[in-house]
Amino acid sequence: MALVVKGWPMGRSNQNSNAFMANSASHTERTINLYPLTNYTFGTKDPLYEQDKSVASRFNRMREEFEKGGMRRSVEGVLIVHEHGLPHVLLLQLGTTFFKLPGGELGTTEDAVDGVKRLLTETLGRQDGAAMEWTVEDTIGNWWRPNFEPPQYPYVPAHITKPKEHKRLFLVQLPEKSLFAVPRNYKLVAAPLFELYDNSQGYGPIISSLPQALSRFNFNYQ
Repeated sequence: MALVVKGWPMGRSNQNSNAFMANSASHTERTINLYPLTNYTFGTKDPLYEQDKSVASRFNRMREEFEKGGMRRSVEGVLIVHEHGLPHVLLLQLGTTFFKLPGGELGTTEDAVDGVKRLLTETLGRQDGAAMEWTVEDTIGNWWRPNFEPPQYPYVPAHITKPKEHKRLFLVQLPEKSLFAVPRNYKLVAAPLFELYDNSQGYGPIISSLPQALSRFNFNYQ
């Protein structure tokens, strides 16, 4: 007969378990300040075009760069505001059905945090060149592209030894007030988390996974 040991982890007393949980809580609870959407001013600036004119050309360039320098590294920023007491994620909308997080490709040796700040400034920074306040809080997602194809996964598939792209998602704490300049060929929309949840058909697998990725944070509505 198999011996069944109740409780988890095995061999840990309730006293030690309680102490562990109390100590862990102080280190794992994270609070993010959310400010009203009305605190922010949105202007426009010159269009910002994709480097590649088609999906096929994008993967052709990725293949060429992979052969020369290996896996592509990219980053995206998750910016959150609130409206009517509900958290909303700022997304760039191109056309009527395409949504993306602000971000892009890193340089060969560029630091990921420095890179996401640079890319956020290039995408949403003011036209007068004033410094932007981007406070990168934490990594909230890692996604890998196993092949020169659209699918990306939040893990490296078992049979893949050389992923073609690694994308990191960073949660960025916004200042209380700010001015953003949006490229004219995009719209900046605030999408509520309940709209994104389990909606990969409308927003794709990465954006639709944000409600789960953000659920470990406490939101402090200002």
